[in-house]
Amino acid sequence: MSARELQLTLPATAENVMVVRQAVAGLGEALGLSGDRIADLKTVVSEACNNVVVHAYEDEPGPLEVRATPGDAELEVQIADQGRGFRPRADDGESSLGLGLPLIAALSDSFEISGAVGRGSRTTIRFGFSPPAYAENGTPFEAAKELAMAITPGEIVRPVLARVIGALAARAQFSVDRLADTVLLGDAVSSSGPDDFADGRVGIAIKDGDGTLDVRVGPLVEGAGKRLMSEMELPGHGSLRSLARTMNVVTERTPDGGSAEFLVFEVGS
Repeated sequence: MSARELQLTLPATAENVMVVRQAVAGLGEALGLSGDRIADLKTVVSEACNNVVVHAYEDEPGPLEVRATPGDAELEVQIADQGRGFRPRADDGESSLGLGLPLIAALSDSFEISGAVGRGSRTTIRFGFSPPAYAENGTPFEAAKELAMAITPGEIVRPVLARVIGALAARAQFSVDRLADTVLLGDAVSSSGPDDFADGRVGIAIKDGDGTLDVRVGPLVEGAGKRLMSEMELPGHGSLRSLARTMNVVTERTPDGGSAEFLVFEVGS
């Protein structure tokens, strides 16, 4: 055992899971982890130990084996048993300390389970000293600057778009009249079909600013933007385009090196 490694072997009972929680909390303090990170560590270890308590042994509680080995920026924790093998916990009414594997996955950097029925199981959890970068997954990313949706054309487009635009307009403190105007513009966009969009899906990007919504519709096939604008003309009633501060069709480069049209408009409070 290395100088900083922690090993515990104790009966697999619910009361002893609490003992393990305190042991790993002490290790976390010794490693200088923050209070929140120690709480996460206690949670993931408790969940793994609880799976042993609930599933590993049928009659008498067998051994629960815990080994925690710190690295430079990561703690590896192994929870093992010698029982009937790991079985994912079902909602069977048995005593539970938490939410199980989804919670372990959310709070740890990675985990894996090995073993076989009748040969025991081993859960290995790798727990970074800092919270895992959930969205990065090891690759650089740009911070999202706007809401982006891609909706399959059909009956869901109008209600989804109306609710999203309504929520954003309310957040931007639009008046009731301006909120209604914005939803009308959304309805006009939702009337477009799959043939109008370059990838067959209704693509909408909305950026909310100080009392404004900037809406970008596309990528559109050539001519679709002007067609959408012309369909906003209401004979005898003017045009829905007047509800927007500005509305234009622009051509932009696409990620594949090509180009596509976008209908761009701004709505203000």
